[in-house]
Amino acid sequence: MMADLNRVTLLGRLGADPEIRSTQGGEKVATFRIATSEQWKDRDSGEKKERTEWHTVVAWGNLALIAEKWLAKGRRVYVEGPQRTRKWQDQAGHDRYSTEVVLSGFGSRLDVIDWPEGQGGGASRGQDEAYGGGNIPPGPSGGNFDDEIPF
Repeated sequence: MMADLNRVTLLGRLGADPEIRSTQGGEKVATFRIATSEQWKDRDSGEKKERTEWHTVVAWGNLALIAEKWLAKGRRVYVEGPQRTRKWQDQAGHDRYSTEVVLSGFGSRLDVIDWPEGQGGGASRGQDEAYGGGNIPPGPSGGNFDDEIPF
């Protein structure tokens, strides 16, 4: 028997700065929208075409902290996590639905692709598993950990 899989992988740009809020229990939550685009050439006209899709992402806990500190409008990010649809009611009492990529817990990932100026880049950045696999900027050593590996 084959198991089901609910996993979304996106690489795109933020349309605005993330919205950061906290739950009553003090846990951080970040909500942001990512634009992904595809381009092609129309067969009949030869004209270049482009389609952009917008995706809502909700990051919880440590991943929300990364979003709060490092994400900004236009920054390129990579996210992985399950897609969820939630039902809610608007002010008029009508049922509404929102589909989101939820980054929470094991298996969720948030990587910043475009780092702020002066924060290093490329393969020199390490990952901190305490942050759910999200990339964080290098420390004073520049992120070169080759001489610190104990084996």
